[in-house]
Amino acid sequence: MEKQQSTTGLETALGILKQRFGDRFHTGQSIREQHAHTTTNIENQPPDCVVFAHSTQDVSETVRIASDHGVPVIPFGTGTSLEGHVNAPMGGISIDVREMNKVLAVYPEDLCVVVQPGVTRMELNEELRATGLFFPIDPGADASLGGMAATRASGTNAVRYGTMKDNVLSLECVLADGSVIRTGGRAKKSSAGYDLTRLMVGSEGTLGVITELTLKLQGVPEAMASARCTFASIEDACNAVIATIQMGIPVARIELLDALSVKAINAYSGLDLPEAPLLLLEFHGSNASVVEQSESFGEIAEDAGGSGFEWTTKAEDRTKLWQARHDAYWAQRQLDASKSALASDVCVPISHLAEAVTGAQKRAEELGLVAPILGHVGDGNFHATLLIDPNDADEMERAQQYLAWLNDEAIKLDGTISGEHGIGQGKKKYLEREIGGAIDVMRSIKQALDPQNILNPGKIVDLNAD
Repeated sequence: MEKQQSTTGLETALGILKQRFGDRFHTGQSIREQHAHTTTNIENQPPDCVVFAHSTQDVSETVRIASDHGVPVIPFGTGTSLEGHVNAPMGGISIDVREMNKVLAVYPEDLCVVVQPGVTRMELNEELRATGLFFPIDPGADASLGGMAATRASGTNAVRYGTMKDNVLSLECVLADGSVIRTGGRAKKSSAGYDLTRLMVGSEGTLGVITELTLKLQGVPEAMASARCTFASIEDACNAVIATIQMGIPVARIELLDALSVKAINAYSGLDLPEAPLLLLEFHGSNASVVEQSESFGEIAEDAGGSGFEWTTKAEDRTKLWQARHDAYWAQRQLDASKSALASDVCVPISHLAEAVTGAQKRAEELGLVAPILGHVGDGNFHATLLIDPNDADEMERAQQYLAWLNDEAIKLDGTISGEHGIGQGKKKYLEREIGGAIDVMRSIKQALDPQNILNPGKIVDLNAD
């Protein structure tokens, strides 16, 4: 479906939406551009209008109107996704759910919570503060929980607490015809038919629009300890990671920063860490267990040639360290503030992690690119952030060569083209290389649930093979 083919339908739909939503309907250029991709160097493709939804009924009516007139619909949370997920390549309606931001119910005894999709992870944890519970998935950005589910996000805590697919109990979704479904309840497990919850988690708005989530919660640990250790090489750091996992140390976070990333966060966050491969860790548990975990890792690090090992339970020290890690993207960009950032992630078995990271560093050097690397290495996931000038055609071509190589290398190592960023537009051309004929199964599911291809078209798969 091309935008020009549905001009009459689009105009009719926009007229109905304007009458229905009044001052919650917008067509201004700036607000439309704000609802397209801006986080990394992917072309901004704005929608034709933006509707600010306040309820499931608002979303349902908007999608029904879009369906009646063959107009695309693009869900929007906070816009922090990295692969062009919120772009509107065929125009259409952006449904902004940020004002659907209520925590609807907390069930402390059941360790779960029901939220609207516009609630962000930080807002949820602030709301939960008095309960002794928390939601553990932490992708770094203060993303909306609906968006995190849609992209199957994870982050620094995934090594212990899993990803969004492990922490969503059930969903309420609006389908392509405007109908509303629920995929389950609050039970911790179910074998009742197809797992529609996990089908929707990670579907990036291409199968339905998430309007409510029931999420698992965790008890706030009695104690937390953070640790850091420097290594002479990426391989030594990765060997320490593998040994830590094999020994069953229940590490909550284990992050790798290469020397260039350490240099960036030193400058950005005012730290003085040695500019060499660095592991950052966090341990959760009782007062006694976090001491035991920290000391056990210290022994592993020493055996792997680590130096400067330090650990602390002081909240202010832990906060400073992890805030610097969360600011790493912005710190990396400041290595050359004149350039844009193009961030990409892959995930490989941890036995291949050192090979993949050192290969990625070598390839960037061969292509004359600046590409600091960091990762959630407890599960083999790492990120390369290319600093590029979008006006330099030669540099852009080299960047594309690098990304193609990185994705192919991850596949070759029995990994995946994305551990947590998702597919969107940016990774779509690599997906078939990874999953082969299974792309046709994905296409069949899309065709069955969205035959008009109005739900976030141009993302993950196209209905027709090229």
